[in-house]
Formats: sequence, structure tokens, C-alpha cells
Amino acid sequence: MDDGDLETVPLDTTLVELVTFHGRDFQRYALENGIYYGPVDEHEADRHRFMHEVFNRMFDNRLIFPPLPAPRRILDCGFGSASWAIDVAEQFPTCEVTGIDIYPNMAPEDLPPNLDLQVDDLNSPFTFGSNHFDLVHSRLMAGGINADRWGTYMADILRVLRPGGWCQMVEIYYNAQSDNGTLTDNHALRVWSRTYLQSLQPYKNPRAAMQLQNLMTQAGFVEVEGRLLTLPLNPRDREMGAANRENVHRLLSSLAIYPFTEGLGMTPTDVQLLAAQARMEADNPSFKAYFPVYVCIGRKPGGSNHSKGSHQYHHKSGRTSDSRKRARH
Repeated sequence: MDDGDLETVPLDTTLVELVTFHGRDFQRYALENGIYYGPVDEHEADRHRFMHEVFNRMFDNRLIFPPLPAPRRILDCGFGSASWAIDVAEQFPTCEVTGIDIYPNMAPEDLPPNLDLQVDDLNSPFTFGSNHFDLVHSRLMAGGINADRWGTYMADILRVLRPGGWCQMVEIYYNAQSDNGTLTDNHALRVWSRTYLQSLQPYKNPRAAMQLQNLMTQAGFVEVEGRLLTLPLNPRDREMGAANRENVHRLLSSLAIYPFTEGLGMTPTDVQLLAAQARMEADNPSFKAYFPVYVCIGRKPGGSNHSKGSHQYHHKSGRTSDSRKRARH
């Protein structure tokens, strides 16, 4: 056992028990403990892989943004389908890559030998030793991290990083927007967005994406840098939209079906009708609809081997800005 882990134990079988709602499979443990409200079936695992492909296009296949040419240990928080963790493990075969998620079975069985996937609730304190990882990666965790956990979550990440190590975070703010003003609050995409944000509160913080820089700074990170990018929903967008179409079509249903019905009392028929209308609007090029994507990196103070450089966020969405631009609430 690596000294970075305090303890690893056999998998509790209750963590792989499923429950079906409205034709989709969910992790019983996650629902009963308020950890995560999305499905965990193969259909959703496929969507996670689509989403990873979209991010690869957005970031020009760059997996790590900070200057880390030869990382030794990497932690991936919320590995999901393990797509990012697998790619990183294959890109850095001498690096020890560890992934943590509450549900293990969306990842493939065939994994790189330097990748270790573990099951744990990231809302609980980390069990890793201090000063251990060169990089901690956290992507699309706003639906899983409890609203009152973000401060200690960032503190845990800071603690387990070695001095000079980096944190890299990517979050989508699921609030559909359009710069040309044609997408109004009465359109289905906007109704879906408002309903989604409402369905997660107060247990989760669906606006955490916009707070990443402040969270990192407050936790004690330095050299904190953020970017606001856009993820086009229009499939006619030559670079990103076409690749993102399948992901968007699926997420409008999968992210909504449980919290909208069990949390807000909508009927499954009404949820699917809203999702279908939102899909039509997402496909309509006149709206030029997009989701804001927030990217943030920060370094743990100390260390002698960090190198300052141009922290590039390669993207192909066609629109970007620094973090001073605010997405619509």
C-alpha cells in the first residue's frame, strides 16, 4: 500500500446497488445520501465519454493546463467514466494516477496499469496523506459536492498537494445563454436551466462554477488563473457544436429526470417534453445558444520545481474571455 493512502478496504456491495426511476438506473447509495442525482447506466457512461471528447476538442487535446511536464502522482476527483484518468495515465505511463468516485462501474474494466480507481464520497474528508500529489484534477463536480462542502473540499485538495503542486478545475454552468439576445426567459432552454438550478438547491451549489477563483484563493492557492469559455449547443458550429450535439441531447434528459420529478414534483412526461423542446432550441442556429464553461488553476505555495509560464487554455469554441466576464445568473 502506498503511504499516500491511510486505508483501502474491499468495496462495499451497497455502493453498486442500483434503483430504477423512469427507465434510468441510479446508484441507490448516492440518492439515499444526497450525493449525486444523475443516472449511472451505460447510456450515461456513453454521455460522459462524449463529454470528454468535447473537452478534448475544446482544449486541443491538452489534458493538463499548468506547467507539469513530468508529474509523478495525480488525483482525479469524480472520475465518472474514467476517460480523463485513462488518457492521463496513458500519456504519463510512469505517473501514478488515482481516481476517486462514489460509483465505480461506469469505468471500463481494462485500465492502464498505473491507474488506480477507488470508491469514496468526496463530501467526506480526504483520506490521503498530506503533500502527496503533483496535480489534483476536479471536473464537473458541482452536481456532487454539497453546497456547504466547497470550502473544506478546496482545503483538502490544498493539503494533499505537494508544495508547488497544482489544482485544475473545470465546471459547466448549466444556464443556457445567447449573446444575440434571441433566447428569452420563456424559451425551453431557459426554463430548463432555471428548473435545473432550482432542483439542486439548497443541497448543491449549481453556481459553484462562477466561484472557482474565489474558492481557490480563499483556500490559500497562489498564481490562481481563471478563464470563461463557451460551449456552443448549436450543431452547425463547425468546431464544437457538432461534437457536442449528442452530449447536449442526452444531458437535457439525464441531468433532469430525477431532480425534476422526485425533487420538484414534475411528471416524467412533462420533463421529457421540456427536454425535447430544449433540444429543438439547442439545434436552432439562430439562437447561438451555449453553456458557460469555467476553467481555473492554482498552485500550492512552496516547492522549488514549479515553473511559471503561459498557462494556455486551448479552445475551439470561438469565444473566450478572462474571468471578469460574468455569465448570466
